[in-house]
Amino acid sequence: MLNIADSCAQAVAPVHDGATVMIGGFGVAGQPVELIDALIEHGAGDLTVVNNNAGNGDVGLARLIQLGRVRRIICSFPRQSDSWHFDEKYRAGQIELEVVPQGNLAERIRAAGAGIGGFFTPTGYGTPLAEGKEVREIEGRHYVLEHPIRADFSLTKAHVADRAGNLVYRRTARNFGPIMAAAATTSVVQVAELVERGGLDPEAVVTPGIYVDTVVRIDAPAQPDPREDS
Repeated sequence: MLNIADSCAQAVAPVHDGATVMIGGFGVAGQPVELIDALIEHGAGDLTVVNNNAGNGDVGLARLIQLGRVRRIICSFPRQSDSWHFDEKYRAGQIELEVVPQGNLAERIRAAGAGIGGFFTPTGYGTPLAEGKEVREIEGRHYVLEHPIRADFSLTKAHVADRAGNLVYRRTARNFGPIMAAAATTSVVQVAELVERGGLDPEAVVTPGIYVDTVVRIDAPAQPDPREDS
């Protein structure tokens, strides 16, 4: 049964110390800002976070890192012009980092949701990213074995949900949301609108409700990033 939370605080209340948490978004596009803020207030720490990058500026994921709540981060782009909180923590040895090429990151998350035990990819072969991993030559080309990334929780953002948990996204805001929802034991989603069952066009549904555990409607969500319109 879908849990429709009354608030973001209620939605993230089950997140515990030491949990692995996937956070959707491509930079700030599609980032579940209100859920991250609620997680900050909740106080859970020693977290492993899976995200495309390592936070922007002083808010959201960056703030979570600044407060020392993130023990380890798995991401593709840890360093940007405004990722100073991650940079400071990393240089001080206060956060662990696993860099994963973006395509590999998406596929490792997708594999977890699809029940795939692992896959071979040429990306990363011959680089430090392949150190310690199984390598095979297949039809004359070298491949690296990558394993799924699973999470205890995923925090993602969709545009509309129905009361069965089916989700519709706003353009590019869908980025990592669908695969993260499938790869987490508990999927938490914030939406701008909640409609009754049958209120969504089935052809427009991207994430089926079977992958969604908790939905919370945000009365006044943060303004979407312009990149979501592309």
